[in-house]
Amino acid sequence: MRRKFFSVILLFLLGLILVTCNINQPENYFKKSESEKILTIWWNRGYYPEQEEALKKVVAEWQEKTDNKVELLLFSEDDILQAAIDALAAGKAPDILFSERAEYTLIPQWGWQGKLVDVSDVIEPVKNFYSDTALKSAYLYNNIESKFSNYAVPIMQQGIHIHYWNDLIIKAGLAEKIPEKWDEFWQFWQNAQKALPQKNENKIYGLGLPMSIYSTDTNVVFEQILAANNLQIVDRQGKLQIDKPVVRQKIIEILDWYTSFYKNGYVPPNAVNWLNSDNNSDFLNRHILMTINATMSIPGSQQEDEEIYLNQMRTIEFPNNPNGAKPISLVSVKKPVIFTSSPNPKLAKEFLSYLIQPDNLAAYIKGAKGRYFPIMPQLWQDPFWSNSKDPHISVASKQFTEHQTRLFENSINPAYSQVNSDKIWGEAIKQILIEGLSPTEATDIAIKRIKEIFSQW
Repeated sequence: MRRKFFSVILLFLLGLILVTCNINQPENYFKKSESEKILTIWWNRGYYPEQEEALKKVVAEWQEKTDNKVELLLFSEDDILQAAIDALAAGKAPDILFSERAEYTLIPQWGWQGKLVDVSDVIEPVKNFYSDTALKSAYLYNNIESKFSNYAVPIMQQGIHIHYWNDLIIKAGLAEKIPEKWDEFWQFWQNAQKALPQKNENKIYGLGLPMSIYSTDTNVVFEQILAANNLQIVDRQGKLQIDKPVVRQKIIEILDWYTSFYKNGYVPPNAVNWLNSDNNSDFLNRHILMTINATMSIPGSQQEDEEIYLNQMRTIEFPNNPNGAKPISLVSVKKPVIFTSSPNPKLAKEFLSYLIQPDNLAAYIKGAKGRYFPIMPQLWQDPFWSNSKDPHISVASKQFTEHQTRLFENSINPAYSQVNSDKIWGEAIKQILIEGLSPTEATDIAIKRIKEIFSQW
């Protein structure tokens, strides 16, 4: 009995100690446990070291302010989307994913499939800072929950730009003023190519147009050409227009027109094998007079060489449309996302809320050295974007601030993001230039595939 009595007393005292320990724990005990979770961020590697350093600075400051820990993994542009697809399939999604290509490929699909977290509470506090285009890009349809909402966080935008070698144009004996009319514009570069060999230059091609299925630039540039011809594959309600005879005929004509530059020798032979960086390198090595690029990476890479950046190289706007109207620039809004399967969605939202504070976002975008542009109107006030002495950034800025812009077709119907993912237009160009199909045959194959894609949505 005596031993039993002492055992009861001992258990009572032990229980009292445990209760006392729980009572005396600080109020933020569970918050501390939450903060000790590691936020995993998968981010597209920057084109320049300054962009990565700007991101790392934001991450470091957020960690210091919040006592949270971050694991930041940087992936190449070519690898990050496949890594994300594999991680989702394995049930090991990162907390935050940012891919520069996901905006017009997988984000609309992930939103439709209900795989993305609603981030309206992240956007709402700074909603008035955003442009309408940025907000529209993040407003996606969730087919699982049958609703539209904000499923991505806009941070910056890119456009499509034209660059050329001004010193080579002078050597060719042509006027520095580039024609603004559509047909005259494209003829100008053909004339320049013909003139250059007479000036004892090595073989230089007039047009650096991407023709490769391996390059996302091919689809992006071809979409801009479609827009210039006022051709929309889907209407404003997202309904497919490709069955209309007038649309089919126009696609045939545009494919014929675009590929004719290659067939006639005005585009380098290796353009059918270009990767995304190859038109950059061909241009910088002076193998081509002009090129169209989906970012401002080409002049950005030459900022340290003032002679090249300020005097030899030029950035210009697109020519007027074939009907004489001013061009409409297609823009892509870059957006990180949080997956519904992400382990720390609340923490992910807190970080993105910090990143998109105007001062933080301004520093990150400027770190890209003009490769990308602001989506918050107030950030345009920085002289960095309007400096008239900069012959590249100031010109590109006008595309976003003074001229009409619109999003790619996937902003209207997420099915179109699969058209981009499958590189339908790049495939059609390959069929014409490599497989020997006619533009009509390639168009009909493209139309059939696009209809198949839309039928699955």
